[in-house]
Order: sequence, then structure tokens, then C-alpha cells
Amino acid sequence: MMLLLADDDETYRLRLARALTNRGHEVISARDGDEATRLCHQHDFDAAILDLKMPGRNGIDVLRTIMQHRPQMRILIHTGYGSIATAMEAVRLGAVDYLIKPTDADALLTALECGRISTHQAAEMSAASLERVEWEHIQRVISDCDGNISEAARVLGLHRRSLQRKLQKYPPPR
Repeated sequence: MMLLLADDDETYRLRLARALTNRGHEVISARDGDEATRLCHQHDFDAAILDLKMPGRNGIDVLRTIMQHRPQMRILIHTGYGSIATAMEAVRLGAVDYLIKPTDADALLTALECGRISTHQAAEMSAASLERVEWEHIQRVISDCDGNISEAARVLGLHRRSLQRKLQKYPPPR
């Protein structure tokens, strides 16, 4: 299978590309959404693994563009900043799955081969716990504040130390 792998984290991208290549796939990498879009016009990919948050065009934008030109292509969104809203949008636009990092190469390949998220999985995603919704909101605010914890705490109305304590916990289950 010929795969497009788009991720702005160079170390992660290279490691994942090597793992996918070792499993017998041809992998072409892109460091951002704009490069991924260009590569899609130059190559006949079977599937793509797209990071959600990249400089320039994000994974959802790239997904939207690819689906307009190659609706049969299997595309998976792979992100460290997952949310119910972006997962639902990705599936609505045609992604076969939406996985949260870190995920190993075998899980990514299985997701690409198995098809779309089931209605049962989609229902589970829509019934998020209050803790999960809070965690996702905090992650969005931190992202909007360019990673500045003090600024994010101010926007959230929390003391900086309280926010830091919340961030030390693992994300709550979906």
C-alpha cells in the first residue's frame, strides 16, 4: 500500500514512517498540510494518515481537499489533540477513523483496513464524560494561547497552579 504520512513532529513522523515501511508499505512523508496537499496531486496514494494540527492547512482541511478529488482514498486522522467535535467532522467528511496519539503502526494499519467508525463507536464518542469535556476545553484554550500556561489559566479563570495540577493528570477516558 502506498501511504501519505503528514505530521509536523519530525521525530514522530520519521519513526512512524520507518515502522510502516518495515511492515511492507511505501511511505511518502509531508511536514505540513500544504505539502501533503501538493503530494496528493503528484502521487496515487492508497491511503493517508494525517495529523490534525499542522502549520498551514490542518488535517481536516487536507481531508476535505483530498475527498473532493479522490473520494475513494482511505484517510485516517491521527492527533494528540482529539475532541469529539473534530472526530465527528472528520468522519462526516469521509475519514475512515480518528485515532489519538500515541498509536502504534499496527493499530493505524488496522484502522485503515477496517473501514469507517461504527455507529456504536460514534455514539460512545458523543456521550463524553464531564471530565473529558473539561480536559478537551482546557487543551483548546492552551492551544489558542500558544501553549502559554499562565495566559491559559487567566482565560480559564483558574490559578496557574490549579491548571498545572489538572494538566499533570492523564486525559480522562472517552
